[in-house]
Parts: sequence; C-alpha cells; structure tokens
Amino acid sequence: MAVARQVPNIDHVTMFANLALATFMVGLTVAIHLGGLLGLLWILRDRAHRFRAHESRLAQLGVILFVVLGLVVIHTVEIWLYGAAFWAIGAVSDFESALYFSTVTFTTLGYGDIVLDGKWRLFGAIEAGNGLILFGWSTAFLLSVTNRLRMLEHDWLERPDIR
Repeated sequence: MAVARQVPNIDHVTMFANLALATFMVGLTVAIHLGGLLGLLWILRDRAHRFRAHESRLAQLGVILFVVLGLVVIHTVEIWLYGAAFWAIGAVSDFESALYFSTVTFTTLGYGDIVLDGKWRLFGAIEAGNGLILFGWSTAFLLSVTNRLRMLEHDWLERPDIR
C-alpha cells in the first residue's frame, strides 16, 4: 500500500521562513555590532596618546561622548537593516512605518500602534530579543570604557583631611 506524501502545512513553512530570516538577521547584526565595537576599540587605542584622557576630565568626557555616539551609529545601522527587511518582505506597507516599527521593536519599547500580520510576528519578536541582547552588550562595553577611564572611582566619597 502506497502512502501519499503530505504537503507541508503553510504554518510550518511560514514559521521556517520567519526563523530563517531571523537567524540571518541576528547573525548579520551581531557581526555588525562586533565589527563596530572592534572599530571603536581600534580608534580608541590608535588615538589614545592624543586624547590624554588620563590627564583631563574633559578629555575623559570626550572619549565617553565619542563611544556613546559610536554606539548610536552601530544601533542605527542595525535598526535600519531590520526596517529594510520588514519593508522588503511586505510586513509593513511603507519604509517609514517599517523603520518606526523596527525602532520600537529593537529598543523593546513596543508601543503596539503598528502590529504585524500573524505571518511575520515571530520575526518581530526575535528582533526584540536581538535588540535587548545588543543593547546589553553596548552597555557592558560603555561601562568597560568608563571603568577603564577610572571615572567611577569612589575617591569623591572619601572625606578630605581637615587639619
């Protein structure tokens, strides 16, 4: 007796498409993030002698500002890539809405004024998890730079000697 081959359920196909696209996007954004952080480190190490951050609080603030703006650029690239993906797959009608949805999702703000069709909501949820992890990584990087600059020393808590 021959057994008829079953056609895969469209829900499984959709889920596979979500997971495949999400896996690609997570890999891409993690690679961009790593490259961006390595680029920031390279610039900081290559230009450290010019900053003289160990001698001046103003120079330390300049280094921190540079790192923060660099992190904003990295996250902006990642958010725009997700926005382009949402627009390319037709999950959102126009690019501005796709970019807005991507920003709200990546930052895990989640207003909910734009909701994806059930077909792509798994992809959107994975973007939120990816954004959360990448923001955590950025926070750890910023804290590491700040700590390296010794901005968090607690000598300001010590009482000055009064004689």
